[in-house]
Amino acid sequence: MMLKRRKLGRQGLEVSSLGLGCMGMSHAYGRPDDTESIATIHRAIELGCTFFDTAEVYGPFTNEELVGRALKGRRTQVQIATKFGFIIGKGLFAGADSRPQHIREVVEASLKRLQTDYIDLLYQHRVDPATPIEDVAGTVKELIAEGKVLHFGLSEAGTETIRRAHAVQPVSALQSEYSIWERNLDDGIMPLLDELGIGLVPFSPLGRGFLTGTAKRAEEYSADDFRSKGDPRLQGQNFDANMRIANLVREIAKPYGATPGQVALAWLLQIRNDVVPIPGTKRRSYLEENLGADKLTLSADDVKQLNGALVAFSVSGERYGAAALAMVDR
Repeated sequence: MMLKRRKLGRQGLEVSSLGLGCMGMSHAYGRPDDTESIATIHRAIELGCTFFDTAEVYGPFTNEELVGRALKGRRTQVQIATKFGFIIGKGLFAGADSRPQHIREVVEASLKRLQTDYIDLLYQHRVDPATPIEDVAGTVKELIAEGKVLHFGLSEAGTETIRRAHAVQPVSALQSEYSIWERNLDDGIMPLLDELGIGLVPFSPLGRGFLTGTAKRAEEYSADDFRSKGDPRLQGQNFDANMRIANLVREIAKPYGATPGQVALAWLLQIRNDVVPIPGTKRRSYLEENLGADKLTLSADDVKQLNGALVAFSVSGERYGAAALAMVDR
């Protein structure tokens, strides 16, 4: 099994059709296992998955270090995406910092941790309302000219921010939560991505495990797991209401002999040819299952049914708590 390739944006960035979100290897989803995580990254490369997503805030810092160790000697085979823009040291949602000098400091530190001299895709992790986006895009443009960065991305940015940034330095990709049950991009963002030729990198494409049918109620996760408190959709009555969407995905998967997670990823791959989901895992078994979605073709009727899932079953609960939701640029 070797994954197909896809282009993100019009600036020449080409990656595997599915990437690997590395955050959970070091952060937010329970106890790390570096040995298995590195083995998972190596297995991904063997299967043609070459697009690895990390950020300085994951850990913080330890995830970039892990990815750097895992990719040592394999750098020319892969594309690395990382991010700047959080204030680190006062809690995950302490605020945003995209001042030009800070961007440069973060990039230099990230290059060291990743053991590389360039970053394939550099995202602004969250929009900083105190720093004009033109200054952010201009700084990344300078870093591209210096060869330290190859492509520019935004994460959870709104339409005005995307348009203004793109006018200064073309944006290759927008990263945002998007899945069968999280469709916040449909009305304004998707048409803009089409207009400007920007690719989409959905994070949490499996609904933080919910769409795989294996998610537990929030209170059943350990305290060191983000889902225990950070995702209202998994709490109380919300969990019961949202199971209707998970059940639909499971029913569609059965005739294909596929897993619900593979259906959720295949749906993303079929709705647009410039979508590259980055399901996260720290285990080889889940990685192999996820990458199997590249070979799954859903019928037009099944795609239509999944498109309408939110009409048939509205999602109950916000996707973040109040503090995190306030940092989404919508």
